[in-house]
Amino acid sequence: MSAVIKTPEEIEKMRIAGRLAAEVLEMIGPYVKPGVTTDELNTICHDYIVNEQNAIPAPLNYHGFPKSICTSVNHVICHGIPNDKPLKEGDIINIDVTVIKDGYHGDTSKMFYVGTPTIQGKRLSEITQESLYLAIKMVKPGVRLGDIGAAIQKYAEGFNYSIVREYCGHGIGKEFHEEPQVMHYGKPGTGEMLKAGMCLTIEPMVNAGKRQCKLLKDDWTVVTKDRSLSAQWEHTLLVTENGVEILTLRNDETIDRVIEH
Repeated sequence: MSAVIKTPEEIEKMRIAGRLAAEVLEMIGPYVKPGVTTDELNTICHDYIVNEQNAIPAPLNYHGFPKSICTSVNHVICHGIPNDKPLKEGDIINIDVTVIKDGYHGDTSKMFYVGTPTIQGKRLSEITQESLYLAIKMVKPGVRLGDIGAAIQKYAEGFNYSIVREYCGHGIGKEFHEEPQVMHYGKPGTGEMLKAGMCLTIEPMVNAGKRQCKLLKDDWTVVTKDRSLSAQWEHTLLVTENGVEILTLRNDETIDRVIEH
């Protein structure tokens, strides 16, 4: 199995799906505050995707996942299931949104602070986002996935953080998860070579403590084994002829949508 090279028509559909996913994260921001439950955030996002965007929330019923978004709070690494527990002051939360529009997927996630974050929570979140941006700026035809993974790993570990290894980014398009797998650690000069027309996600999961994780009994929620904080940011990207286009760029971001080399 190798990566799917997208046609110009498919790329246009990926742009639309990516923009919609970004808009969900822009929309939900003001609702993330102390006292709200992740289930309430799920309902708001679901209704927005279905009724405003006329799109489909990809996580809902995906391999049995029961909700429309993933909400991963504090020591939850990924795939947190929205529930009725209220968020509290100082929490950090990753909201992961995937929208299907016209048969194509846009996948993105963002860290939010609940009220005022702790110094540790804010620092971890910022470094994780910086590691994503560092990786995005490397993307162009001819670069190997090992180069990207190694750069993320080196950056995060430079702050004594650790990289989760069990979960990774992925190709994306008509399917939610396509080839290739995009690891957030690795060796330079190894792995699949990027080609123009590939669409993929980069989504580093970085822990404040050790990298080990465990899967809870619900078969979805992944937490840090040492209960340290975890952060994640994700974008869907298009490899262009001479660089990268961020398909899920939000209005609150300062990185350029198109980066040319």
